Parts: sequence; C-alpha cells; structure tokens
Amino acid sequence: MKKFTPFIASCLFALTLSCKTATPTSQTAAQNTPYQNLGRDGKIYAAFYQQRAAEYEALCLQAYNIAKLRLDEALEKKSDKPLAIVSDIDETFLDNSYYAVERAKLDKTYDQKTWEEWTAKGIATPLTGSQEFYQYAASKGVQVFYITNRTEQERPGTLKNLKKYNFPLQSDTHLILRSKESSKENRRNDIAKNYDIVLLLGDNLSDFAAIFDKKTETERSAAVKNTAKEFGKKFIILPNVGYGDWEASFYNYKYDYTNQKKDSMMYNAVQATP
Repeated sequence: MKKFTPFIASCLFALTLSCKTATPTSQTAAQNTPYQNLGRDGKIYAAFYQQRAAEYEALCLQAYNIAKLRLDEALEKKSDKPLAIVSDIDETFLDNSYYAVERAKLDKTYDQKTWEEWTAKGIATPLTGSQEFYQYAASKGVQVFYITNRTEQERPGTLKNLKKYNFPLQSDTHLILRSKESSKENRRNDIAKNYDIVLLLGDNLSDFAAIFDKKTETERSAAVKNTAKEFGKKFIILPNVGYGDWEASFYNYKYDYTNQKKDSMMYNAVQATP
C-alpha cells in the first residue's frame, strides 16, 4: 500500500473543505433570502411613479401623439369597412394605481372582490392626453371599441367612469367585457368582421394579438421582436410597471404562489451586474 504524499494529502483536504463550503443551491439561496415585501412596497413604488412622475405623463402623451398621427394617416386612405380602434381600459387610459396603494397600505394585494368594489366606484382617473385622443377619434367618425377583462358585473361602474370623464361610447355594444375567456382574440375578430381596425391600444401585450397570450418570458420577448414594426404603427402601448402579464409570466402563471415565494423569486431574479 502506497503512502499519501504531503501534496496529495493537502489536495484531498482542500477538496473536502470546498465541498463543505460550496455555494448553496438556488433552492437553499431562495430559502435564505430575506423577505423584502416587494409585493407591497413594489406596488407602492410603481404607484408613486405613476401618480407623481412627469416622465410618466410624457410617456402617455408620446403614445397618444403617435396614435393620433397613425389615425390621421389611416383616415387619408380608402377602406371598404368603417374605421375602428380597439382599446383596453385599465392603465391604457384609466389610472387604477389608487387601488394598488389602498391594498398595499393594508399589507394586502389584489383580489377580485376588492377590485370589483373599486371599479364600482367609477373614480379611476384619466391618463394624461387620453381624453383628447379618444374624443378626437370619435369626432372623426372612427368607432371606438373598449375590450376589457373587467367582468359583466363591473359594467355599471365602468360606464359610470367613462361618462364621468367624457370618454366616447358610441353604443352599448362598444364596451366589450370578459365573459368566459381572458384572451381578447375572439372579441377582436368579431369587431374585424365589420370594421377595419386601424389601431390597438393597451398596456399589456395580450391587448394586441393572440401570439402574446399566456406565453413564457422568453416567448413574449421573441414575439415582440417578431412584431417590432407594429409598435408605434398599429400597436400603441402604454407603460404599466404596476402589474401585467410580464409579472404573471415570470411566475409561470402560478397565481397561487405565496407572497413570500414571489418575493424571493423576484429578489433572486434581478441582477446587480450584466
């Protein structure tokens, strides 16, 4: 039997030590992540930006200015069908950040019951420049359709909110709420049967096309790149850092994750270096 040389012995000792002190697995790291309460404080910070930043107002104006430019271009062209624009509501032209703040200050997050209580009030405020744009579109004879994933139960409060700030409603059928499916594709297709949809406005990618529905982060990014020419042309997107499918896709659409799990996932996902 050969004896270990001092060199071999020292190597074995170093290897043993490195195994004991190896970087913990991602699971262990997640377990050891301090609770940041990002679900509450993150919503507060997002609402702070949305309610107070002039830069946010500028982004909204930029979106509506581009929308008006594209609409004017469409009005100059001939079409076999009446022109229409299709728009989302929440964070596309109505600001609901107050609801997020209300929930956060109670150390709570979104739930359907309290959301419906909020929308019933009909007091969400218009984003800067939104009233002028939608009123302008209607004044040109363009049909304005609102496709939202608010439910039929929320129709009275939604109508109240639209009327409060003079958003055009050319008929009751122009407010299209969610029935069974969250995807807006079939509702868009129904409008397209009789109208030439020249613009789509939204804060969430699924407001524009089915290719964005329930996709992973990687798939959503690829779909954006594949439709790059549509943004600022037919797709007009408004900023929303408070919530959206960008958040849900990160959680793999697992809506039953605890706040602590979501918190640690977010905390460990962001990078301090490129």
